[in-house]
Parts: sequence; C-alpha cells; structure tokens
Amino acid sequence: MQVGAENRTKLFAMIVLAALGAFLLVRAFMASDNVTAAPSTPKPAPPGSVRSAAQLKRQSPAPQAQSLDPSIRLDLLEASEGVEYKGTGRNIFKAQPDAPPPVQVVKKMTLEEECRIAIHPGCPGYIPPPPPINLKFFGFANRSGERKRVFLSQDGDVFIAGEGETVNRRYKVLRIGVNSVDIQDVLNNNTQTIPLTQG
Repeated sequence: MQVGAENRTKLFAMIVLAALGAFLLVRAFMASDNVTAAPSTPKPAPPGSVRSAAQLKRQSPAPQAQSLDPSIRLDLLEASEGVEYKGTGRNIFKAQPDAPPPVQVVKKMTLEEECRIAIHPGCPGYIPPPPPINLKFFGFANRSGERKRVFLSQDGDVFIAGEGETVNRRYKVLRIGVNSVDIQDVLNNNTQTIPLTQG
C-alpha cells in the first residue's frame, strides 16, 4: 500500500511543477509581446513642430546618442562631403617596388682636403709605390753538398737560382726559406717576400 502512496505523491508533485512551468511560459510570451510592441508605435508630432533642413543643419548632434531612428541626418552628410582623399600615389592593385630614397648630394672635396686625408697620385710630393714583383715561388732543390736553389716562374718562364744570384736580369734572390723567398727588384730597390705556392 505504501507503494501506491509514493506514486500519488510523485504524481501530485509533477502536476504542480507542470502548472508552474506553464504559468512561467505564458508569462514570458506575454512580456516579450509587450516589449516589442512598445517601440514600434511612433509618437505623433505636436502641431507646428515640422523642422526644415536648415534647422536640422544648425542643430548639433547629440554626443554618443545611439537610437534606431531612421531619419536622415543632413548635418553629418554635409560634413562628409568636404572630405578629400589624398593618397600617396601608390597603386595598391599593381605590384611595384617602393620608391627609392631621395639621393643625398655629397659635397665634393678639394684636392687639398683629399690630400690631408690620404695621399694619392694628384697630391704634391706623391711618390708612387714600386711595381710589385710578379715572380711565383713554387719549389726548391736541396742536394747534399750543394747550396739550396729555388724554382721561380714568370709569365710561363721558369728560373732556377740560388741565394745571391740574379733572375731575369732584374730580380736578386736574397734569402731562401722553407715556405718563402726574399727577392729584391734591382731596378727599383724594392724587396718583397714571395710565399711558396702549391701547384
């Protein structure tokens, strides 16, 4: 018997909750109809309150006023007519490189100013450097009982010389080392160390 009593209690609670839900549902639909109906009814304008375009133009816009009023704001339209677009001249629809930076004009220095910075052939008192020695050292011969000799080449010609000997009637071999040789240009009194080159 208790089983039937529990079912009756549950049935009664379910009916009460269903009625409460139906009441709240009807109330929600009625409230939403009242909210949507209220703004759609326009207020009639009082007699004699028709405004001209000049009066609308003089009237300043209300700050941050947001409304759903569909009337045309002529003052805002007239203010936007005076805006003129001033572009940079770049066509955004064409791929083209950026314009080069403007060229800076560099003041040309006088000969005296250049000679103060570095001495060059136009300067007074300029002494040209001696021409380089274009011999290549590519090997040496060292036999027991004989003095050391070097192999030098210039423009396809091969010369063999020892210390103190002259090559090509111009270059004197001063010292022969393991990895280099000291050569003196007799005509210009210029000494240069020539390193050993492979091949």
